[in-house]
Amino acid sequence: MGLVTWSVGVLFLSTLLLCSADVHHYEFFVRESNFKKMCNTSTLLVVNNSYPGPEIRVHRGDTVFVNVHNRGKYGFTIHWHGVKQPRNPWFDGPEFITQCPIRPRTNFTYKIILSEEIGTLWWHAHSDWTRGSVHGAIVILPAENETSPFPTPDGEQTIILESWYNGNFKKIIDKALAAGTPPPQPDAYAINGHLGDTYGCPTDTIFRMEVDYEKTYLLRIINAAMNEQQFFTIMNHTLTVVAVDASYVRRFKSDYILISPGQTMDVLVSANQNAGQYYMATRPFSDSDVPPVDFITTGIFQYTNFVGGSNASLITLPAMNNTDAMLNFISRIRNTNVTQNPPINVPVDTDINRRVFITLAVNDLPCKNTKCVVSDGFAASLNNVSFVYPHIDVLQAYYRNIRGVFAENFPFLPPEFYDFTGNLTGVVSAVEVGTRAICVNYGDAVEIVLQSTQMGAGGSHPIHLHGYSFYWVGAGFGNFNGETDPSTYNLVDPPLMNTIDVPGTGWVAIRFFANNPGVWYMHCHFERHTSWGMSTVLIVRNGSTIETSIRPRPSTMPRCLRT
Repeated sequence: MGLVTWSVGVLFLSTLLLCSADVHHYEFFVRESNFKKMCNTSTLLVVNNSYPGPEIRVHRGDTVFVNVHNRGKYGFTIHWHGVKQPRNPWFDGPEFITQCPIRPRTNFTYKIILSEEIGTLWWHAHSDWTRGSVHGAIVILPAENETSPFPTPDGEQTIILESWYNGNFKKIIDKALAAGTPPPQPDAYAINGHLGDTYGCPTDTIFRMEVDYEKTYLLRIINAAMNEQQFFTIMNHTLTVVAVDASYVRRFKSDYILISPGQTMDVLVSANQNAGQYYMATRPFSDSDVPPVDFITTGIFQYTNFVGGSNASLITLPAMNNTDAMLNFISRIRNTNVTQNPPINVPVDTDINRRVFITLAVNDLPCKNTKCVVSDGFAASLNNVSFVYPHIDVLQAYYRNIRGVFAENFPFLPPEFYDFTGNLTGVVSAVEVGTRAICVNYGDAVEIVLQSTQMGAGGSHPIHLHGYSFYWVGAGFGNFNGETDPSTYNLVDPPLMNTIDVPGTGWVAIRFFANNPGVWYMHCHFERHTSWGMSTVLIVRNGSTIETSIRPRPSTMPRCLRT
């Protein structure tokens, strides 16, 4: 019954969108460019000579064609983060999952099919660490004759939070993986490519947002950082959260937000203070035993025609390890039953016919590379399986029934149960490597419980599922109890998310209907963990009709080197 209700609601919404849908075309030229920051010059791969890259601006339900020209020295792909791409996994973008890389001196055109997404999403490279410099915003405005469920703001501003390295992102991770060592910490954090005034280099620039007194602005905030959750604030101003991951939420006010890598948030702010310059600021949050560097990066919220300075001592942000601040913020995110959202249709207990319980861990494996400087290198796993990228993409192998590329036997339970979030003395948890997929049928009602462990340094994991928005129905600390914890689930107004943070000493539960056939990547959005293997693939088999089956494979897909 749940799937039928969802289908009717989305069909009605889709009919409205198709009446006014438009088609957009963009050209992305990706090449290396030099950028000077922290009094150093770094060479980065960027789009159209810009860091961050160009903004894609469309309306709900539109279709976008992006022609990507690779003028760099190595292959890459681009992912349209949070776009569901109905029946269209071919253009989702993760390397060796849905396509092979776009080779140097070639181009590839992506077809991006928007459906019910609204607000802010983003695009980024999905090859090694290239997304550190190849990324930008996707702004999805309401469809024609559609309004927002909040007063129309007087202006808007995209704010992208980033990690800055004095070096090339790909070279940094390639060197670390070859040596078997963890990648280095970032040298700074950035706001829209600006490092602010806290790093000591006189030529560094600071991002400025100019505002008019008594006007209200919509901030489109994206966390594009590589491995860091981020607090963000504007001093003396209240932030009102209105959307998360391109879905409207029940509005709530806060002095700060907490946003994980991969997530997006739409936030209203009113310029209602005395005219002046106010710091906006960001710093990391971490509950890991090996936290990121605790830098504060600044920007300026500048009232028009005001001339004067800002005082760094006035910056107030939660401490990096302030778990209470984290909980206080995320616990307030709730769905909202407005007409601009799809009807809330959470799979209930009697609907669920696929349950998956997944442990997340950082492990070690023998380092066999000739450049290794340690005997055991880093690995990461889901249910003790560390993902290995195949030589051709999983989607092509699945579609063409090519054997030997992946296995349809990802474990639905961890191979052993222990005190995941407690004392691990004496626990030896063996890890295997492989390309193993979770397979479900079209229409299945799926529940996935994601359980952090204290393996490695512990800490949170922002998990992103491609091709879907899921309902975040539950969370807790300690070890998940399948008998008692489901009674605490929120099945009334759980938010729709595409990226969910799993607390370092706890668990989260998500539910969704498997109504988008295809091959969809699921992975930690801390890039070091994905590089070490904390990922898997969700395969949703075709339904019984053309409308419930994967679209035909385009003839223009980049060729894999071994095919």
